[in-house]
Amino acid sequence: MAQLILIPGLAGDARMWRAQLESLADFRPVVTDAGSTHASIEAMAAGLLAQHAGDLVLCGASMGGMIAMEVARQAPSRVLGLALLGTNARPETDDMRKLREDAIALFEQGRVEEVIRPNVAFAFHPQQAADMTLVTAYLDFVLDAGAKALIDQNHAVIARPDARLHLASVRCPTLVMCGDSDMLTPPECAEEIAALVPGARLVMVPQCGHMLTMEQPEIVNATLRAWLAALPA
Repeated sequence: MAQLILIPGLAGDARMWRAQLESLADFRPVVTDAGSTHASIEAMAAGLLAQHAGDLVLCGASMGGMIAMEVARQAPSRVLGLALLGTNARPETDDMRKLREDAIALFEQGRVEEVIRPNVAFAFHPQQAADMTLVTAYLDFVLDAGAKALIDQNHAVIARPDARLHLASVRCPTLVMCGDSDMLTPPECAEEIAALVPGARLVMVPQCGHMLTMEQPEIVNATLRAWLAALPA
């Protein structure tokens, strides 16, 4: 049986997958830490492949989706399913590079919370951004990640490869999900990925920002369960 691997986004950990770990328990998901133990998207993907043997079903969110796409490039025969949530196949733009570099400079000064707290307005749909329980859960794991992880992972995302160059060669069942109000990886990014991967299914999640797994867990869980159940045995 293929192993279901959940791949967190930047500064994320198993806490961002809490609802999925419970809902998908019968699929025996494992949350990888490859994104926090390597210095580039390519190395993160290679580390995941080394850490988890055999056939894999990958579910990656944001930076985790970038890692998942790179795993599919490095070892296409081992990836039996690919779920890409709120992610981007494009290389970094000049504007986003500048924003990340400015944030990195603040992280290096220890001003992590000063950067992260305002990010809530970009990470969440306005409705969910008003939910203090949800926002606190998000801030807890991002702030726990610490300055070094935020610096290293932002550097990795800045230098990410252009995944669009190989997506047309993906042959495994692929699910692409995006919040309809995602400001960090807008719907056009998901639409582009789905258009490039042969046979990919695109799902837009209503009233949802970038943090799909936390903002709309019922929709995400139901969609993932149906998709996983339909994968070839």
